[in-house]
Amino acid sequence: MKKHTGLFDVVNVLLLGIFACAMLFPFVHMAAVSVSSAEYVVGNQVGLWPKGINFDAYTAVFQDRRILVGYQNTLVYVALGTTLSLIFTTMGAYSLSRRNLVFGRTFMLMIVFTMLFTGGLIPTYLVVRSYGLLDTIWAMVLPGLVSSWYLIIMRTFFQGIPRELEESGTIDGLSDLGILLRIVLPLSKPVILTISLFYAVQIWGNFFYALIFIRDAGLMPLQVIIRNIVMIGQYSDTTVSSAIGDKNVILESLKYAVILVGTLPIMLVYPFIQKHFVKGAMMGSVKG
Repeated sequence: MKKHTGLFDVVNVLLLGIFACAMLFPFVHMAAVSVSSAEYVVGNQVGLWPKGINFDAYTAVFQDRRILVGYQNTLVYVALGTTLSLIFTTMGAYSLSRRNLVFGRTFMLMIVFTMLFTGGLIPTYLVVRSYGLLDTIWAMVLPGLVSSWYLIIMRTFFQGIPRELEESGTIDGLSDLGILLRIVLPLSKPVILTISLFYAVQIWGNFFYALIFIRDAGLMPLQVIIRNIVMIGQYSDTTVSSAIGDKNVILESLKYAVILVGTLPIMLVYPFIQKHFVKGAMMGSVKG
């Protein structure tokens, strides 16, 4: 039995190692290309290690005003959207977790229905336009304010909290809001951090809403700027040359630098909540 267990561990570690290398390879390669000299990039001579190290691409990226504006807009969208989404998801999940909620089962069926069927793009656009949200920051926040899936995960987590604790709060004179703030939320740190990360990643990578609802270039998020540079190649030659003097920046290096600049910040959040991530996701998904 021990022999089979040891073999399983070796195979498991080997497969996970291969998977991790496959996931890391694109990032390592992009990082190497983004800091390599133009002649090596053009000659396709850069692999996992940079050649002729220079940071001209990053100089051009950080001195381009569109990147800075996109970063500012994205940070505003993430901060505002994550905060509001977490507040409304928490209140909805706590209400639905109460067994004495009137029409609670009906509300749950309606929420599950939205996971299977949606109104579609055109009705969504018409609703956003009718509320006057086009070309505003609210167009990036309100249409996806609450995720049904995250709401169900948090509701299931709340249902796992012992009822005795809430009953003791009721005896002490706490209202439902007081029980939520003083008893439930302090015990729900894993799921709150997990759902916060889910929402933040979702908003950080959201460029579709901007393409549909935003026309003002000053409100464009970072991901749209990255999309234009990577997929369309829209980058001002004047901006590049003036940012770094007489040198030229290879578009491929520039694309990779922009991708890394837009990806790494949200990835750096994971290590800080890793210990809560699995616990929050699993505890909020295994109960009926």
